[in-house]
Amino acid sequence: MTTTNHATAAYLGLAIGDALGSTVEFMTPREIAAKYGCHDKLIGGGWLHLKPGQVTDDTTMSLALGTSILALGKVDALAAAQAFDDWMRAKPVDIGNTVRRNLLQFRKTGNPEAPYSDHDAGNGAAMRVLPVALATVGQAEAVVRAACRAQAHTTHHCKLSDAACECLILMVQAALLGADKNHLLHTYAHPLAAQHPEFKFRATKQSSNPSGYIVDTIQAVFQSFFDTDDFRSCLIDVVNRGGDADTTGAIAGMLAGATYGLEEIPDAWLKVLNTQTRQSCEMQAASLIQIAQR
Repeated sequence: MTTTNHATAAYLGLAIGDALGSTVEFMTPREIAAKYGCHDKLIGGGWLHLKPGQVTDDTTMSLALGTSILALGKVDALAAAQAFDDWMRAKPVDIGNTVRRNLLQFRKTGNPEAPYSDHDAGNGAAMRVLPVALATVGQAEAVVRAACRAQAHTTHHCKLSDAACECLILMVQAALLGADKNHLLHTYAHPLAAQHPEFKFRATKQSSNPSGYIVDTIQAVFQSFFDTDDFRSCLIDVVNRGGDADTTGAIAGMLAGATYGLEEIPDAWLKVLNTQTRQSCEMQAASLIQIAQR
């Protein structure tokens, strides 16, 4: 196992989960079953009418953030906000309401930190944490948490979003360094639920049709990640729950990629993933890890 292998798998997992889930976003499990049986191919379509292997804001915002980190050699709130604003000006295929509202606020004020709001508990900051995880792996936890909040608060300044983002980053970093799923469960996932009981995922029924609320997202992702044993099964399980499936797919793909490595990603999915997206993910993964190692 090499850190770069698993970092690259995490980034490709993010993109594949995004592309796979986008087809069934906003559908219910029953609707998915009626139309596709078990949805397990990168076929595009969905409400955004995407091409097979095309990704949404989950991946493109991550790449925008990664570009800003690589330009400066570190995570910087102002650079992240500017990168996201440039991304929005380029008219992405999709953009969340909270992201749009707080980036428009940034344009007016120049302040990269959105106002605090308990109502901004969506999953829009959590879906793009991977570049921060890669660029800060091996650094002190306080540094990692500060970098996490610097990017998250550009659009989502909320305690539940912060808790989820920090947990995901620390889980990815531990997986990159060789931690197994049992370690991730007891060191990160369970403590998150202990600190914020909303995130309990073992005592709740299987999360189907998860919304964009960060709690729904994390419950669905953790149930799929911890109850399956390989990359493919994890992603199929989570996207067939429907709902905000591009984001649950992206986050689950990130975690599963970091855990299982490149060898576990099906060739059939890699071949269909948009070529430019694949190359960008691979390049950023290697380059962001180099920042951490410096």
